[in-house]
Amino acid sequence: MSTRDGRGGALLGIALLGLVVPNGLFVYWLLTQFEGWRSVLRDTLALSFILDAFLALVLLAYGFARSPIGPVRWPWFVALSLLGGLGFGIPFYWWLNRRRSGGAPGRLAPEAPGAS
Repeated sequence: MSTRDGRGGALLGIALLGLVVPNGLFVYWLLTQFEGWRSVLRDTLALSFILDAFLALVLLAYGFARSPIGPVRWPWFVALSLLGGLGFGIPFYWWLNRRRSGGAPGRLAPEAPGAS
């Protein structure tokens, strides 16, 4: 299941890496070091990373809603990112759209006016 130009495997590999490594660390922390929500809410560094990831998710979802990169719609990107993080959601969403569109690269940004 790869796209015609051979980058489908790379996208799936990056998605798998993004799913296993960060989420593996999170599950390890959750099972061994989680001390409750109070300690999480007091950790300013953790809150800044959470806020940063959430803002990136919102901006990317807005961009995908305004300029779709393929037939798979933006709510799937949000769901994938919430389940597996942005390191999983971005490459897997991109792979899904490339696969469904027959390997066409898809646009990541709208074309400039007058460009052809």
